[in-house]
Amino acid sequence: MELIVKICAIGILLMIVFNLFKAMICMLNPKPDQPSMSEFIGKRLKFSVFLVLLLLLCLVFGVITPNPSPY
Repeated sequence: MELIVKICAIGILLMIVFNLFKAMICMLNPKPDQPSMSEFIGKRLKFSVFLVLLLLLCLVFGVITPNPSPY
């Protein structure tokens, strides 16, 4: 189960980076038929919130455990 959470977290992080680059492309090459930059930034924010909630829920339900010591 822990491996599934890690794979999901990596997938969500990749989607965050993808939407960030899509927003950069929209900012550099504005086209009227293309979605606005704020749409991709909003998607990035939604993915970030979803990732934080996923990690918090997994911590609360004991699916993942935090590292007890940093070293």
